[in-house]
Amino acid sequence: MYIESSAPTRIDLAGGTLDIWPLYLFHERAQTLNAAISLRARCSIRPRADRRIVIVSKDTGQRAEAAHWSELGEGHDLRLLGRLLHHFQVAGLDLHTRSESPVGAGIAGSSALNIAVCGALAAWNRVPYADDHLMQIAMNVEAQAINVPTGVQDYRPALYGGISAVELGVAGIHRVALPVAAEDLEQRIVVAYTRASRNSGINNWDVTKRHIDGDRRVQDRFARIRDIAGRMRIALEQHDWPEVGRQVADEWENRKRLAPGVTTPAIDAMLETARTAGAMAGKVCGAGGGGCLFCIMEPDRKPAVRAALAEAGARVLDCRIETTGLHVDTREA
Repeated sequence: MYIESSAPTRIDLAGGTLDIWPLYLFHERAQTLNAAISLRARCSIRPRADRRIVIVSKDTGQRAEAAHWSELGEGHDLRLLGRLLHHFQVAGLDLHTRSESPVGAGIAGSSALNIAVCGALAAWNRVPYADDHLMQIAMNVEAQAINVPTGVQDYRPALYGGISAVELGVAGIHRVALPVAAEDLEQRIVVAYTRASRNSGINNWDVTKRHIDGDRRVQDRFARIRDIAGRMRIALEQHDWPEVGRQVADEWENRKRLAPGVTTPAIDAMLETARTAGAMAGKVCGAGGGGCLFCIMEPDRKPAVRAALAEAGARVLDCRIETTGLHVDTREA
């Protein structure tokens, strides 16, 4: 059997980091808002004549090979992929991956790849998985691979696509599709890579631990981020784009005060350049420190903002709001 799968990455609009357990339990009405984008992570599986397993990451040029799935847990550079193959207990295949997003972009590329690979391996084993089950596997295996807790929001845009709120509470996690046309948001945002990669797990775990340890400044900052997400959701649902812009600006002001290194002089300069060109606001995706940023503006200012970010040294990414989530194609050998 031949399998091709893909899943979209995302930009996080507001409420990020609160999706890490147990942070959201300390903030009633916690939610994160995100939008899937068309930079997809891709996976292909081909059968082998023998029982060996070969993994190739086309982005990094890394390769791992084993005679049996039990050998793939540790001892190589492709830990996430190896652990997924170990979990699904497969044999006799070549698995190749590639991502359309830059490495360390902060737009949940690893989570999108995770969902794409989980979907492909489930199809290889011919075992149907409920959405929640597939996401639970992806989240737990990723935590094993990066050695820190993972959040829950990033698997939803990868699985479903679209613009959504992820509601977080004691009764569980609930994704709600927001009544926002993809084109309306798409024509108002620019996504750009700062050309500096980053590791989201480190910053997020640092502020999570500080919150649990009782740092009141961090706790208060997250309470404000929770409230901003609520206000931004209302603005999005009412198609009040100036208010969305104000909430993006407020979110970024609070987020960059969570911990040292969330922003950098280069990021500050890029965002200031974008504002001068007409952007209402902008913020870094994910935990900050590098990766991608996005800016929001009225549609007539988009060309100027794109040009300004490129002039400031960012790599502007051509992408759209993605309404399709995980996609798996299978073909018999």
